[in-house]
This record gives sequence, C-alpha cells and structure tokens, in this order.
Amino acid sequence: MTWQTPIIVHPPTPDGGRRVTVRGQAVGVARDDRDLVEFLRRAGLGDADMALDDPHLVEWRGSGAHVWVTGS
Repeated sequence: MTWQTPIIVHPPTPDGGRRVTVRGQAVGVARDDRDLVEFLRRAGLGDADMALDDPHLVEWRGSGAHVWVTGS
C-alpha cells in the first residue's frame, strides 16, 4: 500500500473552495483556512495536529497552500 498524507486539499473549484479529504474520506468543501480547521476538528484531529503547512500532514494539490480560488 502506498503511503499518503492523511489530509488532502484538492485543487480550487471554479466557484471557489477546495474539496477536502481526511484519511480517504470526503469531509466537505473548504472556502478558507477556518473551514479547513473546522473540518479537521470534526474529524477528530486536535489542535496539535493542525499544522496546515506540514507536508507530512497536509497535501495541497493543484495550487499553493492557503489558495482558495482558481487563479490566486
């Protein structure tokens, strides 16, 4: 089995926001960092686990970290 980061933030959608998966499960579409942190909290990840810039924890796909709209 291939190792994968536990949190994936998918590319921005044309209408804004990014789909988020945690451990392979879709948890919603985040429109900003606050949404992302809330999804992670609901998934059971504590504050210490929410290092959004840690590439071992979060994989930001298709655009840079903290970019929430296409073309930013």
